Amino acid sequence: MAEAKRIDGKMLAERLRDKVAEQVRALKDLHGLTPGLAVVLVGNDPASEIYVRNKHKMTTHAGMKSFEHKLPAETTQKELLTLIEGLNSDPDVHGILVQLPLPDHIDEQAVLAAIDPAKDVDGFHVVNAGKLATGADGLVPCTPLGCLLLIKEQLGGDLSGKRAIVIGRSNIVGKPMAAMLLRENCTVTIAHSRTQGLAEECARAEILVAAVGRAKMVKENWVKKGALVIDVGMNRLTEDADGNSKLTGDVDYDDVKKTAGAVTPVPGGVGPMTIACLLKNTVTAACGLNGIEAP
Repeated sequence: MAEAKRIDGKMLAERLRDKVAEQVRALKDLHGLTPGLAVVLVGNDPASEIYVRNKHKMTTHAGMKSFEHKLPAETTQKELLTLIEGLNSDPDVHGILVQLPLPDHIDEQAVLAAIDPAKDVDGFHVVNAGKLATGADGLVPCTPLGCLLLIKEQLGGDLSGKRAIVIGRSNIVGKPMAAMLLRENCTVTIAHSRTQGLAEECARAEILVAAVGRAKMVKENWVKKGALVIDVGMNRLTEDADGNSKLTGDVDYDDVKKTAGAVTPVPGGVGPMTIACLLKNTVTAACGLNGIEAP
């Protein structure tokens, strides 16, 4: 059997960003509306700084307004909540993203709950989580949305009747991913590190989404022949005595490619889609806040 197709997340993300840029131009021309995204970073975590920098670059490239708020690590929770209150009431800001993780002295859930659900482009607010769970329209988390777009791109759009398994039960990826697949009429299993017979459960699925946070956990015998495998994992493994590290996913790519029909690499798979979907959500939020039908 031929090796699995390597899914190019960068290419699909570029296509999505181009489409978002077209929508932004149309909103400007037809409605005089420029979507605006505010990103809040507390502290100086190197990985978070890279993410914020990339988000700013992609936002401006799409023709949107970008508002960056970089706060010192000692910022108090009250100060952060005051900033969010101001962003909630700012008509130029249509999307608000608070970069996680936050410093230990700040209550993450309190901060996420303070964001206006209509501007919650990360899709983490309990109101948006509830809408997704009940099938109502709302803003959804960017990473699962990116995964869903990759899946539909590979399988031709209609997922009805497909058997899917999601490894991981986080509020950020696992649970919303399962809800999105249910909305697409898949038969969905949510599994995790304590699932008994996990390999056997996975091997039944036509769609496998790995989001458990364990490097190279998914092996060849976990994957049904010809299945679609989406790897959400981002793990750093030390490669040599000098401490050099390599980014790897939750899927053992070199092993799984012998059995899968298609698989996303790490990096270059789901990651680029997350930022592209953030831009997509910002356009959706801008339309919703201004009573305009979303593209």
